[in-house]
Amino acid sequence: MRFLLYNIRYGAGIGRRVHFPFPFSGYLKNTETQLDRIAGFIRDQRPDIVGLVEVDTGSFRANGESQVAAIAGPLCHRQVCRSKYGLDSLAGRLPLLSQQANAVMTNRAILGHTFHYLNHGMKRLVIEVRLPELTVFLVHLALKYRPRQQQLFDLAAIVARSRGPVVVAGDFNVFRGAGELAPFLAATGLVSANLQGLPSHPSRAPHRQLDFILHSPGLRSLDFQAPSIPYSDHVPLIWDFEIGGEDYCRAAA
Repeated sequence: MRFLLYNIRYGAGIGRRVHFPFPFSGYLKNTETQLDRIAGFIRDQRPDIVGLVEVDTGSFRANGESQVAAIAGPLCHRQVCRSKYGLDSLAGRLPLLSQQANAVMTNRAILGHTFHYLNHGMKRLVIEVRLPELTVFLVHLALKYRPRQQQLFDLAAIVARSRGPVVVAGDFNVFRGAGELAPFLAATGLVSANLQGLPSHPSRAPHRQLDFILHSPGLRSLDFQAPSIPYSDHVPLIWDFEIGGEDYCRAAA
């Protein structure tokens, strides 16, 4: 199976486009052209599961169209999507922010899904999607260290309730380094698919590992890539793996 993780920055792009005529003005511009590039790249990879971070569900910059639907449609993928701020938060009620979301797409059957909201930080959403073979959790954690650590503590408790093999993926924003995840990995028993520690940010000259695909040991890694794709400020992560091992047998019993 192939898992693709990509923080697409709402299709805002990178470089001069984002900061002209004023800083971060790219977040207010039309995203159609850049989204076509992103969708084409994802389609060419033929993934079985896609974790999308920072997608627009239909604001003015996306011409009222869902970016998730635009990407999922040509792939014939099912999708699970939700605003990352929470419906009861101030950000979740503002016109543009309320349509800033995360999403999981897949060509597998979806047995069920749950939207969890962490107790700390502004970006609190955890998407849980239950597939026949495994359970996927998609996250986008806080920018600040303390709420991020509290989020990881809460996330470990959510993951612990899941049966069988799991994948926890997303933009973890661990600006102090991958060592921030050590307590979370110890608590959950998960391991990183990125054995070489390939950086994912910024895309033009990656030197920080902010995006992670973590998984149960029973899922066997076949290949891992962080291709140099300049469509967002993050590069995508692509993980090929096999289902098997003790975790899978226990889930199927």
